[in-house]
Amino acid sequence: MPEPVIDTATFTELQNNAGAEFVAELAGTFFEEAPGMLQEMRRAQRDGDAESFRRAAHSLKSNGHTFGALRLGNGARDLELGGLPADSTPIDALKSEYDSACHALRGLIGG
Repeated sequence: MPEPVIDTATFTELQNNAGAEFVAELAGTFFEEAPGMLQEMRRAQRDGDAESFRRAAHSLKSNGHTFGALRLGNGARDLELGGLPADSTPIDALKSEYDSACHALRGLIGG
């Protein structure tokens, strides 16, 4: 059985601990900042900058896991630990996971 886009237990725990309003604000920040992280990963891959690539992947991993976006977080972790990819294909796949996570998160926060 495939992993859900958002692990509802993780998301519910976050809402219970932090409050739904704060989680909605946090999600808004994620929606604003994550595209830049993906852009940084693309730039770093293109320029051969392994350290910047790793940092951006790490940030995206942490943000994804915060919300229970496990596929996004795990994909970012794999890129973080795997070094620079030969091309942008894995970043494209991660962008697709990000898009799915955003859609699911918007549904969960009612926005």
